[in-house]
Amino acid sequence: MQYIIQNIKKAFNHRIRLGIMFMLFFFGFIFISFNCKEIESKEVAFQNGDIIFQTSQSKQCEAVKIATNSRFSHCGIIFIENGKTYVYEAVQPVKMTLLEDWINQGKGGKYAVKRLKNADKILTYEVIKKMKSYGKLMNKKDYDLYFDWSDEKIYCSELVWKIYKNGANIELCKTKKLKDFNLDNPIVKSIMKERYGNKIPFNEAVVAPSQLYESNLVETIFDNF
Repeated sequence: MQYIIQNIKKAFNHRIRLGIMFMLFFFGFIFISFNCKEIESKEVAFQNGDIIFQTSQSKQCEAVKIATNSRFSHCGIIFIENGKTYVYEAVQPVKMTLLEDWINQGKGGKYAVKRLKNADKILTYEVIKKMKSYGKLMNKKDYDLYFDWSDEKIYCSELVWKIYKNGANIELCKTKKLKDFNLDNPIVKSIMKERYGNKIPFNEAVVAPSQLYESNLVETIFDNF
């Protein structure tokens, strides 16, 4: 009988130890998850002037990625208005889009964010005000399918570049010529033929999302690709 009682006690103690181990594991997991969320939430505390990048699955976006040797095909600039975070973007037409909606419209909800180095010192209240004021001049303009450098119509990376140039007097990167990109791929050729026919403006000034992303004036603050 004593032998049986000892075995019961051992089994009971074993179950207690397993229970304690499980509770420690459970609360440890919750603690780690909570802290990861805390870290992530700090990483995505965006500021006025941050540049956000994504990609999508349209034929043009694929061509842009191939031509620029980049994983990104679209970008915008973050502006905060009345406590809400927006992405000011050149689509059809140029508009402000809530950050959550902008993220959801990209492929897999994946995106990256770059910030001007020393932004806290350079992008003062007055500078951001100028950037927003210039940006408003572009509001509701048509999307530029032909990547022309004029302000009559405008495309995504051109919008971001010009807001920084005209609002903050900062050139995030040098412009390139259209001919400088990878135009030999069949998908790119198809889009070029569709847009320009036989009159491709090889010498047109262009700024691609990849150039903004790779600028030595900015640093990565978030990237979940």
